Amino acid sequence: MGQHIGNLSCSGSLHIIFYTPSTDAGGTRPMNLALSSRQPSRTAWTLERLRYECMVAVVSTIDRSTTITYTSALQSYLTFCRLHSFPIEPTPDTLSFFTVYMSHHIKPSSVDSYLSGICNQLEPFFPDVREARRHRLVTRTLRGCKKLRAVATHCKHSLHRSELAALAPTYVNSTSHDNLLFFTILLVGFFGLMRLGELVTPDRVKLQDPRKISMQHTVEILPNGFSFLLLGHKADHFFEGNRVVIQETTDSDDPVGPFKKYLASRDSLFPHHGNYGYAQMGLSPLATGLYAG
Repeated sequence: MGQHIGNLSCSGSLHIIFYTPSTDAGGTRPMNLALSSRQPSRTAWTLERLRYECMVAVVSTIDRSTTITYTSALQSYLTFCRLHSFPIEPTPDTLSFFTVYMSHHIKPSSVDSYLSGICNQLEPFFPDVREARRHRLVTRTLRGCKKLRAVATHCKHSLHRSELAALAPTYVNSTSHDNLLFFTILLVGFFGLMRLGELVTPDRVKLQDPRKISMQHTVEILPNGFSFLLLGHKADHFFEGNRVVIQETTDSDDPVGPFKKYLASRDSLFPHHGNYGYAQMGLSPLATGLYAG
């Protein structure tokens, strides 16, 4: 027999029991919900809004710059298919052909990133694209291309503290706000082990994200340095933020003095811009709200 609705519990509180199939028919224990645990009344959304909000959430899973890179990878794949009269359906054969073809034009390691972008962009239309990407034919083709067409990594000249010290007399004593801004970014990036993308705002409007802007009100002057809050970055998927601490040095490359001088210059030139600032030339933001000034 199936379970039926009940009335009062031993404690006197009313419970609602939903009908369920009998255990012989595969039923389970009845679902018993107390009225006190019911959810508050909420307005139902339209299907259009549900689709829109879902789309926004899905798009936000990756960084804006990554989205643009993935789109470029997809364009390369579509161009390849058009040149060779292949269907755009990402089969193991097509992906392996694309891999070996592109490895003759760019680094095989970059082709690996291209394949990730292709999967991300085509998955809504071809749900099996990731399975095709993991196919043994594709993985072995990519591994072989990396072996046959490996390119040595060429690193840029590393920046040394002696070079920062050599720049100090020119920029520390400068009255140019832009020079103070440049030297501050250079010192904070060096001693904070920060990427350039964490220090400046991209020129392309599509890549600009206000959630990544470090605000001046997060600056804290410490006894032996200073700190500020890096609100978000590409690897911070949940935008929890990180506090960056910069310690002073006893040498001429000390970052604390130039940082304080820059903040004073910024507040003097742009007292009404709140946490945001601008470069002296053209009133165009060059860096994050903390540095652009």
